Amino acid sequence: MPPSLRREAERVVERLRRAGHEALFAGGCVRDLLLGRDPGDYDVATSARASEVEALFSRTVGVGAQFGVIKVLGEVGDTEVATFRSDGPYVDHRHPSEVSFCDAEGDALRRDFTINGMFLDPETDEIIDFVGGRRDLAAGIVRAIGDPDARFDEDRLRLLRGVRFAARFGFEIEDATWRSIVAHAETICDIAWERIGDEIVKILGDGAARRGFELLSDSRLLDAVLPEIAAMRGVEQSPEHHPEGDVFVHTLLCLEKLEPWHDAALRLAVLLHDVAKPLTAERREDGRITFHGHCEQGEELARGICRRLRQSNETTDEVCWLVRHHLRHRDARQMRVATLKRFLGEPWIESLLELVRIDVSSGSGDLDTWRFCVERRAALSEEDVRPDPLLRGRDLIELGYAPGPGFKDLLDAALDAQLEGAFHDTDSARRWILEHHPPDRGPAA
Repeated sequence: MPPSLRREAERVVERLRRAGHEALFAGGCVRDLLLGRDPGDYDVATSARASEVEALFSRTVGVGAQFGVIKVLGEVGDTEVATFRSDGPYVDHRHPSEVSFCDAEGDALRRDFTINGMFLDPETDEIIDFVGGRRDLAAGIVRAIGDPDARFDEDRLRLLRGVRFAARFGFEIEDATWRSIVAHAETICDIAWERIGDEIVKILGDGAARRGFELLSDSRLLDAVLPEIAAMRGVEQSPEHHPEGDVFVHTLLCLEKLEPWHDAALRLAVLLHDVAKPLTAERREDGRITFHGHCEQGEELARGICRRLRQSNETTDEVCWLVRHHLRHRDARQMRVATLKRFLGEPWIESLLELVRIDVSSGSGDLDTWRFCVERRAALSEEDVRPDPLLRGRDLIELGYAPGPGFKDLLDAALDAQLEGAFHDTDSARRWILEHHPPDRGPAA
C-alpha cells in the first residue's frame, strides 16, 4: 500500500521512540481523528530536542528550531515535530520571548483551546488529555486553556481561530472565552495582516462561512478587521429585488452558499461583491433604493481590502474583476453577438457566473438571465469565444494604415466582425477592413 499521511507520522513516532524519546500525535490531528475527520496534516510532540530530531531523519527543515520545531519531510506529506515546551512571556502577541522544555502536560497547558490540547498514542490509540479537551469536544464547546485573557494576550490570532473553530465544527464558544474575545477584539490588528488574511480566507473556506461571519460581527472582530463589511449592517435594499433584507443579511446568505470547491478568489468576491453599497446607497423620491456605481467603487474597495489581507496579485486581480462585473450579465440578452461572445470568453467567466448564481439566488431568485448565459456558454466552443484574430497589426501596415493608437480600435472592430461571422479567413478580413474602415491616405499630391 502507498504511504498515507498517518502512516508517515507513525513512522516518525516509531523512530523517535526507538531512540528512547517520548513521542505522541498532538493538537489538531487528534481533534480531527476524534471527530471522525481525516486530518490535513499530523503534528508530533516529543521529548527530543530539535538537534536530536534532525540527527534521526535525513530529510528535515528547521521551521522554528529555536522553539524546538522541525519539519520531517515525507513522500506524501510532511510531519511537524515539536519538542514539549512551555512558553515565556510573549512580547509581540505572537512569539514567546523564551521557551523552556518540559513534559507533555506542560506542553498542553501552553496551547490555545482545550480541543487542540490533547495527545494521542498512535500505537495504542490512547488519548492523553490534561485540559478537558475530550469533554469539550463531546459537548461541542470551544474553551481557552486556562485564563482566556492570558491566552489571547499571548497570541492575538487566537481571537480569530476561536471563531473559526466554532464555525467550522458548529460549536459554541464557552462564556468566559467569548467575553474575552469581545473584550480583546479591537486589539486583533496588533498582529501581522498576513496572519489575519490567512484566517479570514480559512473562515470563508471551512464550510461554515455564514456562521463564521456572524460570530465575527457579534464579537466586533469584523469592525476591526473588515469595517467595510461591518458597514453593510442596516443598509436597506429595495424589497422587490432583495426581499431577504439589508446588505449584510444578503451577504450572509451568499456566504452560506459557498462550496469546498470554490477557490479563494471566488470566496472573497462573494464576500465583497456589494462592499460599496453602503457608500452608494440613495433613496429616490418614489421610495426606491439605488446603489449606482457600486460595482465600480466596489472594485477599488476590494483592491484595498485584498491588499490589506495580503492576497496575491493574481487573486486580487480576479476578485476585483469579479466585483466590478457581477451585474454585467443583466444585459446579456440585449448584447450584440460579438459583445456576448467576448463576455462569455472572459478568462474568469466561470467564476463570474458562479458568483451571479450565488448573488441572485440569495436575493430575488430570478435566475433566467443566468441560465441564458450558462446555456449560451455551454453551446459555444473555445474557438467561438476566443478565436485567433484573422487580422493583425502587420496586416494593417501592409494595407497602408499608419501605425498608431488607432490600431487597437481597428483590430477590435475587426475581431467583433470576425466573432459575428463577417469573414472566415485573412484575405476576406483584409477586404472587410478596407471596405468598412479605409486607411487615411493623406492629402492628394
